[in-house]
Amino acid sequence: MATPYPGNVTPLAQPAPDSAAAPIIQTIGLSDLHEALRLGWEDFKAVPSHAIILCAIYPVLGLVLARTVLGYSVLPLLFPLAAGFALLGPFAALGLYELSRRREAGEPASAWDVVEVLRSPSFGAMLGLGTLLLTLFVTWVATAQEIYVAAFGYQAAADVPDFASRVLTTPQGWWLIVVGCGVGFLFALVALCVSVVSFPLMLDRHAGIGDAMVTSLRAVARNPVPMAAWGLIVALLLVLGSLPLFLGLAVVIPLLGHATWHLYRKVIAPDPNPRPIPPRPHRERRPAADFPANLFPWRRKDRA
Repeated sequence: MATPYPGNVTPLAQPAPDSAAAPIIQTIGLSDLHEALRLGWEDFKAVPSHAIILCAIYPVLGLVLARTVLGYSVLPLLFPLAAGFALLGPFAALGLYELSRRREAGEPASAWDVVEVLRSPSFGAMLGLGTLLLTLFVTWVATAQEIYVAAFGYQAAADVPDFASRVLTTPQGWWLIVVGCGVGFLFALVALCVSVVSFPLMLDRHAGIGDAMVTSLRAVARNPVPMAAWGLIVALLLVLGSLPLFLGLAVVIPLLGHATWHLYRKVIAPDPNPRPIPPRPHRERRPAADFPANLFPWRRKDRA
């Protein structure tokens, strides 16, 4: 019986030479959350004008949503909208992560530097996860509306006192509070588990969406109590920032964004073998007179 030569034997599985090791998850405590918030506040004080410019759209967005959603009184949806910012916050703070990263590396941080996020090799993955969070946000608002309709029907509250009386002094209102907070907690839990360190990881190590989400889930599983406390801190700060007509979000959003970057640094161990970012291809500038031809670059190649 013939025996194959050892040199001809092919292993069933061979690790790719350039495969990156999974990020190492570190154990953190509640004191690390306080430290992350402190460092986030230092970042905010260092670049306050940039952060406020970046986040001024959120109060405006909140007011617009509060006025236009479904075309009728949106008092029942004000709290769901405010709480829903926790679902979109991780994606909305991409520019803030970049500012914190630059300050951490000793690089200058300016308002224009946030556009560097668009040049990240993993920006497509960031956009994909952001779309997932947006879908989660829309689903949450629609669910909150259905919960209110199940409790009070389609009749809208006349004004704020009437709405407060309905919610706080009736059995239907108490049911609404319990069920709404319970369902909202589930939405927030999903968003926290898949995104607590995902976006900073994609920005820092250019991870794919799958690897980033798995790492985030591992981080939550490794640190359940600190991550639960972090989710509670985020929810409380966002609600407090939303109370004065969403204006407080201009401070709360950048604070949480910067703090999330520093939380990521505490949860994920430094990469021992960082991979260099491949240089972006040089874009040749062409005169304006060639504008129509610039739309069809393959035709220039054919002629050449």
